[in-house]
Amino acid sequence: YAASKTAGDLLTQAAHRTHRLNTVIARCGNNFGPYQYPEKIIPLFITRLLNDQPVPLYGDGLNVRDWIHVDDHCDALLLLCEQGHAGEIYNIGADNEQSNLALTRLLIELCGKDETLIEHVKDRPGHDRRYALDTTKLRDELGWQPTRSNWPDALAQTVQWYKENKTWCDQVLTRADTGR
Repeated sequence: YAASKTAGDLLTQAAHRTHRLNTVIARCGNNFGPYQYPEKIIPLFITRLLNDQPVPLYGDGLNVRDWIHVDDHCDALLLLCEQGHAGEIYNIGADNEQSNLALTRLLIELCGKDETLIEHVKDRPGHDRRYALDTTKLRDELGWQPTRSNWPDALAQTVQWYKENKTWCDQVLTRADTGR
C-alpha cells in the first residue's frame, strides 16, 4: 500500500521534471464525514453501534491518525488546483491526532452506547502506529486552514448524518454483498 503511494508520487514527479507537466501532489490524513463507505472505521463503528453490534478495535487501540473532515480536504484540494505551485508536494491535515481508542470512545458516547461494545481484535501485520503530517507548507505558503476543526462537533454531525441516512448505508452494504 505505502509502496504504491510512493510509486505514484515518483511517477508524478518524473512527469513534471521530464515533460514539464503542471503537477501538484497532495497527501492527506484520514477523512471522515457523510457518504463515506461503511467499511471505513468511523462509518463502520457508527453503523455497528447504532445496531448494538460490537466494534472491532485493532490491538490496544493506540494507533494514532490525523482526522480531517472531507469538506476541509476538498477545500484544500481546490486551493491546490488554483494556487498550488507546479511540482510541489503539500500535506493536508487538520492537526487533529486521535488514537483509535479515543475515537472509539467518543463514537460510543455520541451514539449513546457503552464500552462493552468494544471488541479488541488482533492487530493487522505491519499496521502503522502513527500517521503524522506536517502541514506547515500548505498553511504558510497558501494560507489554508481547516474550518471544521472542532473535532467533537464535526464528529457529532457525522454521527447524526449516519443516523438520518441509515437507508443509504444499508443500500451500499447490500450492493457490496450482492456485487451489484
